Parts: sequence; structure tokens; C-alpha cells
Amino acid sequence: MSAKSRRINRRASRRPPASGRKPSDKMTVRDVILSGDELLAFHRQFQGLFQRREQRIWSLRYLCGQLSNLERKTIEPIVLAQSGADPNAIRGMQQFIGQGTWDSTSLMIHAQSLVGGWLGEDDGVVIVDGSGFPKEGSHSVGVARQYCGHLGKIANCQEGVFLVYASRHGYAFLDERLYIPEGWFSDTSRKRRKACGIPETLVFQTEPALGLEMISALVERGVIPFRWVACDESYGKIPAFLDGIASLGKWYLAEVPSDTRVWLRRPAIEPPGCGPMGRPRLHPRVKPSAPRPLELCALLNQLPASAWHRRIIKEGSKGPLMVELAFVRVTPVRDQLPGARLGDLSAFAWLAIRNQVLFE
Repeated sequence: MSAKSRRINRRASRRPPASGRKPSDKMTVRDVILSGDELLAFHRQFQGLFQRREQRIWSLRYLCGQLSNLERKTIEPIVLAQSGADPNAIRGMQQFIGQGTWDSTSLMIHAQSLVGGWLGEDDGVVIVDGSGFPKEGSHSVGVARQYCGHLGKIANCQEGVFLVYASRHGYAFLDERLYIPEGWFSDTSRKRRKACGIPETLVFQTEPALGLEMISALVERGVIPFRWVACDESYGKIPAFLDGIASLGKWYLAEVPSDTRVWLRRPAIEPPGCGPMGRPRLHPRVKPSAPRPLELCALLNQLPASAWHRRIIKEGSKGPLMVELAFVRVTPVRDQLPGARLGDLSAFAWLAIRNQVLFE
């Protein structure tokens, strides 16, 4: 091992974990050996999905690099920490990640089957969310100036859409998609798409559309049991996404904007037909005598004090974190009409409002 690689390894051994959290317990030498054996056993479950022997080797080395304490977990620091300044090793791992032919979908499906066997429950929850990765320059696939949740502002970054599974037994990642901004599909970006290896057949999809595509694939494969889908406002404000989840026979817990409109009671509908004047109606409509839908911010101000209930939702560093919650049965608005009935599911939904956060 070269002097340079020894210095890198010494610095890595002194550096705290990338998470910034201190280990909860000290690991003995035996613990480390057993952990290594478990990692090798886990990796062996995926070896048959790689076409070549060297791909199996590179995949294990890359996995070890991602689980290491390195501050930067890109290819060059990983190889330097494992093999020293070996240009051939750096090129080998770059070729494996960038140009190697291996089926990532098969790996993902096998990983999902393992998660389903280890953590699966019929009332499990699939969480869909996006995450940004700050980038310098304009050559990374899908990079653009867009909102980056990691930084909390508009910045030059890549954006990914991720699925996470949670049950009483634990939690794990399920799937991912790289979001390609619409500007990347313009004629002026054709050369950049080709340089990044983006297929000509790929078309623009919004983040909610990518999320719904992954969730639909989970339902079709049937290896992950779940009942719920949870998401924040960036997904909950898209009716097509929520209706898509419902059409899959799943329930959702979604954050929605305060200007979302709902009815407290399902309004009466007039079917298509002859009207009192003019041409006949071609589409159903809400009866003119029915109450108008309310925005959630207006509904909030109408709730009586008896509708609110105080609950502890978690233990905070300053004591129990308490909130005031109200639950109201509502009917969502879809294209000026009440939300459509889907199978045995009614068009009603529960609206949960968190009004106030208190430490007591």
C-alpha cells in the first residue's frame, strides 16, 4: 500500500460517520467480523443477477464504499481508500458504474422481495418523496436550477423521487427515479441528452407521475404488502396522483394546500338531460341549490372548539410534543364535481387538521 493510501485510510479512521451521529454502542472486533460476514452473505443473494465475475467484484467494492465513513462517496475516493492510487482500479469502477451492462431493475425487484419478506405487513406504508442533490456545473444528468430540499432553496441540483417502506418491523428504501426537468427535452438540449446517454424514447414526466408509476409497479409485482401511501403537499396537491392511488385500491395520507376545496356533505347532482332553457346538458353538474364547496382555510375557522382534541404525537427533547387535532368527514372536489366513487370506496375522505404545536 502506498504512503498516500495509508494517509487516506488513517484520516478515514479518525473521521466521524457521514451522518454526524456518534455510534450508540462500541463494536468489538468480533462484531466487525460478523458484520462483514453478514454483508458478504447479503451481497451473494444478488451475484446471480450480474452477467460477469468482475461486475460482482466491483459491485461489492462499491457497496462497501457507500457504507464506509468516507466524506465523499464518489468513485475516486472509494477506490483510493480501498486500493490506493491505482488508475486502473479507478477506471474499472468508473466503467462498471457508467458504461457497464447490468440490469438494475432485476436488482431492485429482488431487493423489494427481500424487504417484503423481512418487513412486510398488510397495513404497511409506502412513502413517496423527492430529494435534491446539489451539483456544480451543467453536465450531470437532469441537473438544473430547481428547488433543492437538501438546501431548502432554489439551487443547481439533481432531483430524485424515492419510495420508502415502513411497517412495525422497520423501514427500507424500495425504488427510485431520477427526475429529468422539462427543459432537458427541448431541441436545444438534444446534444446534452445524447452526451449523458438519455434514451431517445424517454419522455418528460412530473415527479408525481414518476411516483405513481413506481407505486403501480409495486402493486403489479405483489411482493410488497401495503395499505397506505403517504406524501407531502407537492404530491397531495395533484388530484390525478391521489385518484391514481385510489384506483389501485390503496388508501392515502396526503398533505394538501390550504386552498383545497371540499364539501362537508356530498351535494346533489343533476344528470345530463334537457334543461329549462337552451341546449340540453351533456355532462352532470352540481345542483344550483347545493352549498358551495369551502376552502380548507375557511373550514378551519368554522370548526367549533369541541372539534379539537389534544394528543401527544412524540417525545421531544423538551418534553412531550402535543398538538391539537381535528378530524372532519369531507367530500373532495374533482372537476367541479364530487370525487368519483371507486369500487367499494366512497367519495368521502377524512380531513385531519393540525392546528397548534405545544410543548408541555
